[in-house]
Amino acid sequence: MKQRTILREVSINGKSLHTAADVTLSLKPAPVNTGLVFRRKDIYGKPEIKPSIQHVGDLVRNTGISEGHVKLFTIEHVLSALNGMGVDNCFIEMDAAEPPILDGSSKFFVNLIQEAEPVEQDAEREYYSLSSPISVSEGNRSLIALPYDGLKITCTSADDRGFHTQHLSIDIDPDTYQHAIAPARTFTIYEDIEELLKMGKIQGGSLDSAIVIKGDKILSKEPLRYQDEFVRHKILDLIGDIALLGRHLKAHIVAVRPGHSLNAKLTAKIFEQMTSAPKEPEAKPRKISTKITTETQLDARRILELLPHRYPFLLIDRVAEFRGNTELTAIKNVTINEPFFQGHFPGSPVMPGVLQLEAMAQAAGILMLRQVDSEGKLAFFMSADKVKFRRTVKPGDQIKIDVKITKARGTKIACAEAVCSVDGKAVSSADLMFTILPANEAP
Repeated sequence: MKQRTILREVSINGKSLHTAADVTLSLKPAPVNTGLVFRRKDIYGKPEIKPSIQHVGDLVRNTGISEGHVKLFTIEHVLSALNGMGVDNCFIEMDAAEPPILDGSSKFFVNLIQEAEPVEQDAEREYYSLSSPISVSEGNRSLIALPYDGLKITCTSADDRGFHTQHLSIDIDPDTYQHAIAPARTFTIYEDIEELLKMGKIQGGSLDSAIVIKGDKILSKEPLRYQDEFVRHKILDLIGDIALLGRHLKAHIVAVRPGHSLNAKLTAKIFEQMTSAPKEPEAKPRKISTKITTETQLDARRILELLPHRYPFLLIDRVAEFRGNTELTAIKNVTINEPFFQGHFPGSPVMPGVLQLEAMAQAAGILMLRQVDSEGKLAFFMSADKVKFRRTVKPGDQIKIDVKITKARGTKIACAEAVCSVDGKAVSSADLMFTILPANEAP
């Protein structure tokens, strides 16, 4: 499956849950392999922070992260929406430390993602498939992750008094997330509200953004969206919290009374398994022989092994013939696709003379490497003399490059004569001087 981003920038405004700040959140497209990245535009320099289990901080009734002086709170709902809807790469820009709480669900974030239009990108999505079971627990709360080909969550939600116990098992994909999970709203116990306010939490909370459970009664501005809305919101939070893994997860998670703290512990243990998993042994690179004393011809693959040049500056297609150790004939096929024809010259394409000289130098360099044990050696072009350009070279021509060593000083310096011809007629020529040096002693 391909990675996905969004096609266009979209924004939404609202009040944050814990700080009660007015905040605008924008989702912006991001390149492949970017991941999900938060950007604080209210701080000088617009610092960025990538949500990761390694950056987790505050876990009291929210999932918060921090890196250096940059802090974020209550990011689980927007992360859940992006993770559940299969968005891999996105910039999440905010002008405050906390996203808007909106109605306490992920529904508005999902609507925002759909408005932005998810699009596939030219890279494969990376998954982590759980290799062995993992479990964490706190008292009567527990989470178990099991290997599974996909993401499935089986969850039981209950409070300490035994009211409103709910259970749901569901496979997560963008369609089920959108219709079965995203609209589920957050909830709290009435008796917990005063203590949370003393802690500085839920300053922006109201019945517009949460359901309040008081004994066996439910306080809400609208009817429950699902008969089991509470357990669905627990699954929503869990999907947001496992997004801190930084990769899409394949696992079956069995959750009993999950919460942000326990979710973070599970994600940390999965992250530990993921990062400590033994890697496949790397194939040892094939040892390339650069000795060419016995070869009579060279194809493009062998030329790439001998010369450091690469596109668009490799100007030898093959060596058609070696004549002993002092002469060779090389071939350069000139096509209309050569990059230099775009500017030399539009409407009347001509191969630059300096590139003909470079082709002669590359052919002479190969011939010089034939003179010595060329393992770990490179031929360096030192000078050119008696350079002549006689005819133009145009697209469709095949250049034959004849090179002959004329003088050698030991195994380090040599001179050569080179002639380029097309259809038997000389188009350019030069006398060249080279030196052979170990690659690590390049001047």
